[in-house]
Amino acid sequence: MNKNTFNIALLPLAIAITMALGSTSVSAAVQVQCPGDKNGDAIIGGNGETANPDIKCMHLSAGDGYATMADGSPRYIFSFADVTGLPTKTKGQKDAMIQAGILAHEWPAPTIELEEGQEFYLSLTNVGMLMRPDLFDPHSAHFHGFPQSSTVFDGLPESALSIGMGATLTYYYKLNEPGTYMYHCHVEATEHMQMGMLGNLYVKAGQNKLVAGTDLNGFTHQTGNQYAYNDGDGSTFYDVEYPIQLGSFDGAFHDASESTQPLPFALMEDNYPMINGRGYPDTADARTDSFPPTTGSLAGPDNPIVPTSQPVSSLITATAGQKVLLRISNLAITRFYTLQSLGIPMHVVGKDAKQLRTADGLTNLYYDTNSVTVGGGESFDVILDTAGVAAGTYYLYTSNLNYLSNDTEAFGGMMTEIVIN
Repeated sequence: MNKNTFNIALLPLAIAITMALGSTSVSAAVQVQCPGDKNGDAIIGGNGETANPDIKCMHLSAGDGYATMADGSPRYIFSFADVTGLPTKTKGQKDAMIQAGILAHEWPAPTIELEEGQEFYLSLTNVGMLMRPDLFDPHSAHFHGFPQSSTVFDGLPESALSIGMGATLTYYYKLNEPGTYMYHCHVEATEHMQMGMLGNLYVKAGQNKLVAGTDLNGFTHQTGNQYAYNDGDGSTFYDVEYPIQLGSFDGAFHDASESTQPLPFALMEDNYPMINGRGYPDTADARTDSFPPTTGSLAGPDNPIVPTSQPVSSLITATAGQKVLLRISNLAITRFYTLQSLGIPMHVVGKDAKQLRTADGLTNLYYDTNSVTVGGGESFDVILDTAGVAAGTYYLYTSNLNYLSNDTEAFGGMMTEIVIN
Protein backbone atom coordinates (compact mmCIF):
# COMPACT_ATOMS: atom_id res chain seq x y z
CA MET A 1 0.00 0.00 0.00
CA ASN A 2 1.57 3.33 -1.03
CA LYS A 3 1.53 6.33 1.30
CA ASN A 4 -1.24 8.15 -0.59
CA THR A 5 -3.54 5.13 -0.25
CA PHE A 6 -2.58 4.83 3.40
CA ASN A 7 -3.33 8.48 4.13
CA ILE A 8 -6.68 8.36 2.34
CA ALA A 9 -7.64 5.31 4.37
CA LEU A 10 -6.99 7.32 7.54
CA LEU A 11 -9.25 10.18 6.48
CA PRO A 12 -12.38 9.15 8.45
CA LEU A 13 -10.40 8.83 11.69
CA ALA A 14 -8.50 12.06 11.12
CA ILE A 15 -11.68 13.98 10.34
CA ALA A 16 -13.36 12.62 13.44
CA ILE A 17 -10.43 13.72 15.62
CA THR A 18 -10.34 17.18 14.06
CA MET A 19 -14.09 17.68 14.37
CA ALA A 20 -13.94 16.58 17.99
CA LEU A 21 -11.42 19.36 18.55
CA GLY A 22 -13.56 21.72 16.51
CA SER A 23 -16.55 21.16 18.76
CA THR A 24 -14.60 22.25 21.82
CA SER A 25 -11.59 24.53 22.02
CA VAL A 26 -11.12 25.07 18.28
CA SER A 27 -14.62 26.30 17.46
CA ALA A 28 -14.72 28.53 20.51
CA ALA A 29 -11.84 30.62 19.12
CA VAL A 30 -13.27 31.21 15.63
CA GLN A 31 -14.29 34.85 15.55
CA VAL A 32 -14.58 36.86 12.33
CA GLN A 33 -14.31 40.64 12.65
CA CYS A 34 -16.04 42.64 9.91
CA PRO A 35 -17.79 45.99 10.59
CA GLY A 36 -21.49 45.72 9.81
CA ASP A 37 -21.47 41.91 9.57
CA LYS A 38 -23.95 40.44 12.03
CA ASN A 39 -23.57 36.68 11.48
CA GLY A 40 -19.80 36.34 11.09
CA ASP A 41 -19.78 35.28 7.43
CA ALA A 42 -17.41 38.13 6.40
CA ILE A 43 -20.01 39.50 3.98
CA ILE A 44 -21.70 42.86 4.52
CA GLY A 45 -25.18 42.84 3.00
CA GLY A 46 -28.32 40.78 3.52
CA ASN A 47 -29.55 39.57 6.89
CA GLY A 48 -30.56 43.13 7.73
CA GLU A 49 -27.03 44.40 7.06
CA THR A 50 -26.21 47.57 5.15
CA ALA A 51 -23.72 47.05 2.33
CA ASN A 52 -20.60 49.23 2.46
CA PRO A 53 -18.46 49.36 -0.72
CA ASP A 54 -15.65 51.03 1.21
CA ILE A 55 -15.16 47.95 3.40
CA LYS A 56 -14.21 44.50 2.17
CA CYS A 57 -13.97 41.45 4.40
CA MET A 58 -12.67 37.96 3.72
CA HIS A 59 -12.30 34.80 5.79
CA LEU A 60 -9.54 32.29 5.05
CA SER A 61 -8.71 29.00 6.71
CA ALA A 62 -5.13 27.72 6.92
CA GLY A 63 -4.07 24.08 6.94
CA ASP A 64 -3.16 21.25 4.59
CA GLY A 65 -4.55 19.67 1.43
CA TYR A 66 -3.59 18.21 -1.93
CA ALA A 67 -2.96 19.45 -5.46
CA THR A 68 -2.57 17.48 -8.68
CA MET A 69 0.47 18.09 -10.84
CA ALA A 70 0.07 18.12 -14.62
CA ASP A 71 1.70 14.68 -14.86
CA GLY A 72 -1.18 13.29 -12.79
CA SER A 73 0.60 12.88 -9.46
CA PRO A 74 -1.06 14.27 -6.30
CA ARG A 75 1.14 16.30 -3.95
CA TYR A 76 0.60 17.17 -0.32
CA ILE A 77 0.42 20.92 0.36
CA PHE A 78 -0.05 23.53 3.07
CA SER A 79 -2.18 26.50 2.00
CA PHE A 80 -5.27 28.63 2.53
CA ALA A 81 -8.94 28.21 1.56
CA ASP A 82 -11.64 30.85 1.12
CA VAL A 83 -14.43 30.15 3.61
CA THR A 84 -16.05 33.57 3.21
CA GLY A 85 -19.83 33.23 3.31
CA LEU A 86 -20.01 30.69 6.13
CA PRO A 87 -21.55 32.13 9.33
CA THR A 88 -19.49 31.67 12.49
CA LYS A 89 -21.50 33.28 15.28
CA THR A 90 -22.79 30.05 16.88
CA LYS A 91 -21.09 26.78 17.79
CA GLY A 92 -22.70 24.76 15.01
CA GLN A 93 -21.84 27.39 12.44
CA LYS A 94 -18.22 27.43 13.60
CA ASP A 95 -18.06 23.65 13.26
CA ALA A 96 -19.39 23.90 9.68
CA MET A 97 -16.76 26.50 8.82
CA ILE A 98 -13.96 24.31 10.17
CA GLN A 99 -15.28 21.26 8.34
CA ALA A 100 -15.44 23.18 5.05
CA GLY A 101 -11.79 24.23 5.45
CA ILE A 102 -10.34 20.88 6.53
CA LEU A 103 -8.03 19.41 3.86
CA ALA A 104 -9.62 21.75 1.28
CA HIS A 105 -6.79 24.23 0.93
CA GLU A 106 -5.88 25.62 -2.45
CA TRP A 107 -2.75 25.95 -4.56
CA PRO A 108 -2.21 28.78 -5.06
CA ALA A 109 -4.06 30.41 -2.18
CA PRO A 110 -7.34 32.17 -3.03
CA THR A 111 -6.88 35.30 -5.13
CA ILE A 112 -7.45 38.55 -3.23
CA GLU A 113 -8.76 41.42 -5.40
CA LEU A 114 -9.11 44.81 -3.71
CA GLU A 115 -9.82 48.43 -4.62
CA GLU A 116 -7.86 51.52 -3.71
CA GLY A 117 -9.50 53.36 -0.82
CA GLN A 118 -11.12 50.28 0.70
CA GLU A 119 -10.56 49.08 4.24
CA PHE A 120 -9.77 45.36 4.16
CA TYR A 121 -10.48 43.01 7.08
CA LEU A 122 -8.86 39.60 6.53
CA SER A 123 -9.77 36.97 9.13
CA LEU A 124 -7.49 33.91 9.18
CA THR A 125 -8.43 30.73 11.06
CA ASN A 126 -5.87 27.97 11.62
CA VAL A 127 -7.80 24.67 11.32
CA GLY A 128 -4.71 22.49 11.76
CA MET A 129 -2.98 19.84 9.65
CA LEU A 130 -5.33 16.90 9.13
CA MET A 131 -2.73 14.60 7.58
CA ARG A 132 0.02 15.69 9.99
CA PRO A 133 -1.62 15.79 13.43
CA ASP A 134 1.89 15.82 14.92
CA LEU A 135 2.36 19.36 13.57
CA PHE A 136 1.11 22.35 15.53
CA ASP A 137 2.44 24.97 13.14
CA PRO A 138 1.11 28.50 13.55
CA HIS A 139 0.37 30.49 10.39
CA SER A 140 0.19 34.10 9.30
CA ALA A 141 -0.76 36.24 6.31
CA HIS A 142 1.99 38.52 5.01
CA PHE A 143 0.76 41.18 2.54
CA HIS A 144 4.00 41.35 0.56
CA GLY A 145 4.91 44.88 -0.51
CA PHE A 146 2.15 46.62 1.46
CA PRO A 147 3.53 50.16 1.83
CA GLN A 148 1.88 51.19 5.12
CA SER A 149 2.34 47.98 7.03
CA SER A 150 1.42 47.91 10.71
CA THR A 151 3.86 45.70 12.60
CA VAL A 152 1.17 43.69 14.34
CA PHE A 153 -0.52 42.88 11.01
CA ASP A 154 2.60 42.25 8.92
CA GLY A 155 2.71 38.49 9.44
CA LEU A 156 6.38 38.24 10.44
CA PRO A 157 6.59 35.87 13.42
CA GLU A 158 9.54 37.76 14.92
CA SER A 159 7.62 41.03 15.34
CA ALA A 160 3.95 40.28 14.71
CA LEU A 161 1.25 37.81 15.66
CA SER A 162 1.02 34.32 14.24
CA ILE A 163 -2.05 32.14 14.63
CA GLY A 164 -2.06 28.86 16.54
CA MET A 165 -4.37 25.92 15.90
CA GLY A 166 -7.99 26.73 16.58
CA ALA A 167 -7.45 30.49 16.68
CA THR A 168 -8.51 33.34 14.40
CA LEU A 169 -6.82 36.69 13.81
CA THR A 170 -8.33 39.53 11.78
CA TYR A 171 -5.81 41.64 9.87
CA TYR A 172 -6.62 45.25 8.95
CA TYR A 173 -5.32 47.18 5.92
CA LYS A 174 -6.22 50.59 4.46
CA LEU A 175 -5.53 50.37 0.74
CA ASN A 176 -3.92 53.58 -0.44
CA GLU A 177 -1.79 52.48 -3.39
CA PRO A 178 -2.82 50.36 -6.41
CA GLY A 179 -0.66 47.72 -8.03
CA THR A 180 0.24 44.05 -8.15
CA TYR A 181 1.20 42.56 -4.80
CA MET A 182 1.12 38.99 -3.41
CA TYR A 183 0.66 37.28 -0.06
CA HIS A 184 2.05 34.29 1.79
CA CYS A 185 2.55 32.72 5.18
CA HIS A 186 5.66 34.12 6.84
CA VAL A 187 5.97 31.52 9.62
CA GLU A 188 8.81 29.11 8.79
CA ALA A 189 8.63 30.83 5.41
CA THR A 190 10.99 28.57 3.45
CA GLU A 191 8.95 25.49 4.36
CA HIS A 192 5.46 26.97 4.31
CA MET A 193 5.97 28.81 1.01
CA GLN A 194 7.52 25.74 -0.61
CA MET A 195 4.50 23.78 0.58
CA GLY A 196 2.10 26.22 -1.11
CA MET A 197 1.05 28.98 1.29
CA LEU A 198 1.13 31.80 -1.25
CA GLY A 199 -1.31 33.57 -3.55
CA ASN A 200 -2.20 36.43 -5.91
CA LEU A 201 -3.17 39.81 -4.48
CA TYR A 202 -3.75 43.04 -6.36
CA VAL A 203 -5.28 46.47 -5.79
CA LYS A 204 -7.28 48.19 -8.53
CA ALA A 205 -6.71 51.91 -9.17
CA GLY A 206 -9.04 54.56 -7.80
CA GLN A 207 -8.90 56.26 -11.20
CA ASN A 208 -11.35 53.59 -12.41
CA LYS A 209 -14.12 55.41 -10.50
CA LEU A 210 -13.74 58.83 -12.10
CA VAL A 211 -16.82 60.54 -13.49
CA ALA A 212 -17.44 59.72 -17.15
CA GLY A 213 -16.04 62.41 -19.42
CA THR A 214 -13.14 63.32 -17.10
CA ASP A 215 -10.20 64.60 -19.16
CA LEU A 216 -6.94 62.78 -18.44
CA ASN A 217 -4.50 65.04 -20.23
CA GLY A 218 -6.16 64.38 -23.59
CA PHE A 219 -7.50 60.90 -22.79
CA THR A 220 -11.23 60.90 -22.00
CA HIS A 221 -12.30 58.57 -19.21
CA GLN A 222 -15.47 56.56 -19.77
CA THR A 223 -17.56 54.55 -17.31
CA GLY A 224 -16.12 51.04 -17.10
CA ASN A 225 -12.58 52.06 -18.06
CA GLN A 226 -9.86 50.33 -16.06
CA TYR A 227 -6.30 51.43 -15.41
CA ALA A 228 -3.35 49.69 -13.78
CA TYR A 229 -2.39 52.92 -11.99
CA ASN A 230 -3.64 56.44 -11.35
CA ASP A 231 -1.69 57.58 -14.38
CA GLY A 232 -3.51 60.85 -15.16
CA ASP A 233 -3.11 60.27 -18.89
CA GLY A 234 -4.82 56.94 -19.65
CA SER A 235 -1.49 55.32 -20.48
CA THR A 236 -2.18 52.25 -18.28
CA PHE A 237 -5.69 51.64 -19.65
CA TYR A 238 -6.62 47.99 -20.20
CA ASP A 239 -9.69 45.95 -21.16
CA VAL A 240 -9.13 42.62 -19.35
CA GLU A 241 -6.72 41.48 -16.65
CA TYR A 242 -5.20 38.20 -15.49
CA PRO A 243 -3.07 37.35 -12.44
CA ILE A 244 -0.04 35.30 -13.47
CA GLN A 245 1.81 33.93 -10.45
CA LEU A 246 4.96 31.91 -11.05
CA GLY A 247 5.72 29.13 -8.61
CA SER A 248 7.29 25.72 -8.34
CA PHE A 249 7.36 22.53 -6.25
CA ASP A 250 10.06 20.17 -5.12
CA GLY A 251 8.20 16.85 -5.26
CA ALA A 252 10.65 15.12 -2.92
CA PHE A 253 10.20 17.87 -0.30
CA HIS A 254 6.40 17.51 -0.40
CA ASP A 255 6.63 13.73 -0.19
CA ALA A 256 8.96 13.98 2.82
CA SER A 257 6.53 16.31 4.56
CA GLU A 258 3.59 14.00 3.95
CA SER A 259 5.42 10.87 5.09
CA THR A 260 6.92 12.52 8.20
CA GLN A 261 10.52 12.34 7.00
CA PRO A 262 13.36 14.84 7.54
CA LEU A 263 12.85 17.77 5.19
CA PRO A 264 15.63 18.09 2.56
CA PHE A 265 16.11 21.88 2.74
CA ALA A 266 19.72 21.80 1.49
CA LEU A 267 18.78 19.53 -1.41
CA MET A 268 15.68 21.51 -2.43
CA GLU A 269 15.34 21.55 -6.23
CA ASP A 270 11.96 22.30 -7.75
CA ASN A 271 10.89 19.90 -10.47
CA TYR A 272 7.31 21.14 -11.02
CA PRO A 273 7.38 24.70 -12.44
CA MET A 274 3.88 26.15 -12.68
CA ILE A 275 1.72 29.20 -13.35
CA ASN A 276 -1.08 29.78 -10.84
CA GLY A 277 -0.61 26.34 -9.33
CA ARG A 278 -0.88 24.33 -12.55
CA GLY A 279 1.58 23.03 -15.13
CA TYR A 280 0.89 23.03 -18.86
CA PRO A 281 -1.49 21.89 -20.33
CA ASP A 282 -3.58 22.30 -17.14
CA THR A 283 -2.69 26.01 -17.10
CA ALA A 284 -4.74 26.48 -20.29
CA ASP A 285 -7.74 24.57 -18.92
CA ALA A 286 -10.46 27.22 -18.60
CA ARG A 287 -12.20 25.41 -15.74
CA THR A 288 -12.09 26.97 -12.30
CA ASP A 289 -14.80 25.66 -9.95
CA SER A 290 -15.20 22.49 -12.01
CA PHE A 291 -11.48 21.70 -12.32
CA PRO A 292 -10.97 18.01 -11.41
CA PRO A 293 -10.58 17.56 -7.65
CA THR A 294 -7.41 16.01 -6.29
CA THR A 295 -7.45 12.54 -4.75
CA GLY A 296 -7.19 12.93 -1.00
CA SER A 297 -8.43 16.50 -0.90
CA LEU A 298 -11.79 17.39 0.61
CA ALA A 299 -12.09 20.21 -1.90
CA GLY A 300 -14.44 19.12 -4.67
CA PRO A 301 -18.02 19.12 -5.96
CA ASP A 302 -19.41 18.00 -2.59
CA ASN A 303 -17.84 20.99 -0.82
CA PRO A 304 -20.05 24.00 -1.68
CA ILE A 305 -17.47 26.47 -0.37
CA VAL A 306 -14.25 25.00 -1.83
CA PRO A 307 -15.16 23.12 -5.03
CA THR A 308 -11.56 22.63 -6.23
CA SER A 309 -8.07 22.79 -4.77
CA GLN A 310 -6.67 24.46 -7.92
CA PRO A 311 -9.17 27.13 -8.98
CA VAL A 312 -7.00 29.61 -10.93
CA SER A 313 -6.91 29.05 -14.67
CA SER A 314 -4.12 30.81 -16.57
CA LEU A 315 -5.84 30.74 -19.96
CA ILE A 316 -5.68 34.30 -21.34
CA THR A 317 -8.42 35.28 -23.78
CA ALA A 318 -9.11 38.58 -25.53
CA THR A 319 -10.83 40.02 -28.57
CA ALA A 320 -8.47 41.40 -31.21
CA GLY A 321 -7.77 45.05 -30.44
CA GLN A 322 -8.15 44.73 -26.67
CA LYS A 323 -5.41 45.53 -24.17
CA VAL A 324 -4.63 42.76 -21.69
CA LEU A 325 -3.07 43.51 -18.30
CA LEU A 326 -0.94 40.68 -16.92
CA ARG A 327 -0.31 40.99 -13.19
CA ILE A 328 2.87 38.90 -13.04
CA SER A 329 4.41 37.88 -9.71
CA ASN A 330 6.90 35.29 -8.51
CA LEU A 331 6.77 33.58 -5.12
CA ALA A 332 9.04 30.64 -5.93
CA ILE A 333 11.61 30.32 -3.16
CA THR A 334 14.37 28.62 -5.14
CA ARG A 335 15.03 30.66 -8.32
CA PHE A 336 14.35 33.48 -10.72
CA TYR A 337 12.19 32.81 -13.76
CA THR A 338 12.11 34.58 -17.11
CA LEU A 339 8.66 34.77 -18.69
CA GLN A 340 8.22 35.69 -22.34
CA SER A 341 5.40 36.11 -24.83
CA LEU A 342 5.60 34.80 -28.36
CA GLY A 343 4.27 37.14 -31.05
CA ILE A 344 2.81 39.84 -28.78
CA PRO A 345 5.19 42.46 -27.29
CA MET A 346 5.08 43.19 -23.57
CA HIS A 347 4.52 46.83 -22.56
CA VAL A 348 5.83 47.11 -18.99
CA VAL A 349 4.10 49.89 -17.01
CA GLY A 350 4.74 48.88 -13.40
CA LYS A 351 7.24 47.11 -11.18
CA ASP A 352 6.71 45.99 -7.58
CA ALA A 353 3.36 47.83 -7.31
CA LYS A 354 4.88 51.11 -8.51
CA GLN A 355 4.11 52.85 -11.80
CA LEU A 356 7.24 53.26 -13.92
CA ARG A 357 7.51 57.05 -13.89
CA THR A 358 10.17 59.60 -12.95
CA ALA A 359 10.19 60.92 -9.39
CA ASP A 360 8.75 64.27 -10.49
CA GLY A 361 5.78 62.44 -12.05
CA LEU A 362 6.28 64.06 -15.45
CA THR A 363 7.78 61.30 -17.59
CA ASN A 364 6.66 57.72 -18.13
CA LEU A 365 9.42 55.12 -18.03
CA TYR A 366 7.44 52.34 -19.68
CA TYR A 367 9.30 50.03 -22.02
CA ASP A 368 8.56 47.33 -24.57
CA THR A 369 10.10 43.89 -24.40
CA ASN A 370 9.34 40.25 -25.05
CA SER A 371 10.44 38.95 -21.66
CA VAL A 372 10.63 39.86 -17.98
CA THR A 373 12.85 38.19 -15.40
CA VAL A 374 11.08 37.87 -12.07
CA GLY A 375 12.77 37.06 -8.79
CA GLY A 376 11.08 35.81 -5.65
CA GLY A 377 8.85 38.53 -4.21
CA GLU A 378 8.90 40.68 -7.36
CA SER A 379 6.00 41.71 -9.58
CA PHE A 380 5.48 43.31 -13.00
CA ASP A 381 2.46 44.97 -14.57
CA VAL A 382 2.58 44.15 -18.28
CA ILE A 383 0.09 45.24 -20.95
CA LEU A 384 -0.32 43.17 -24.13
CA ASP A 385 -1.77 45.33 -26.92
CA THR A 386 -3.53 43.01 -29.37
CA ALA A 387 -4.26 45.73 -31.96
CA GLY A 388 -3.08 44.36 -35.29
CA VAL A 389 -2.50 40.89 -33.84
CA ALA A 390 -4.04 38.15 -35.96
CA ALA A 391 -6.62 35.92 -34.32
CA GLY A 392 -5.15 32.67 -33.06
CA THR A 393 -3.33 31.02 -30.18
CA TYR A 394 -0.10 32.46 -28.79
CA TYR A 395 2.04 31.33 -25.88
CA LEU A 396 3.30 32.78 -22.62
CA TYR A 397 6.12 30.65 -21.26
CA THR A 398 9.45 30.59 -19.49
CA SER A 399 12.58 30.93 -21.57
CA ASN A 400 14.31 28.64 -19.04
CA LEU A 401 13.56 25.70 -21.29
CA ASN A 402 14.45 23.10 -18.66
CA TYR A 403 11.42 24.36 -16.69
CA LEU A 404 9.03 23.50 -19.48
CA SER A 405 8.44 20.13 -17.88
CA ASN A 406 6.28 18.36 -15.34
CA ASP A 407 8.96 16.52 -13.37
CA THR A 408 10.33 13.98 -15.90
CA GLU A 409 7.52 14.61 -18.36
CA ALA A 410 8.62 17.03 -21.10
CA PHE A 411 6.60 19.79 -22.80
CA GLY A 412 4.69 21.17 -19.86
CA GLY A 413 5.51 23.26 -16.83
CA MET A 414 5.55 27.05 -16.85
CA MET A 415 3.57 27.78 -19.99
CA THR A 416 0.07 28.88 -20.89
CA GLU A 417 -1.93 30.04 -23.91
CA ILE A 418 -3.09 33.45 -25.11
CA VAL A 419 -6.16 33.08 -27.31
CA ILE A 420 -7.05 36.08 -29.50
CA ASN A 421 -10.55 35.89 -30.97
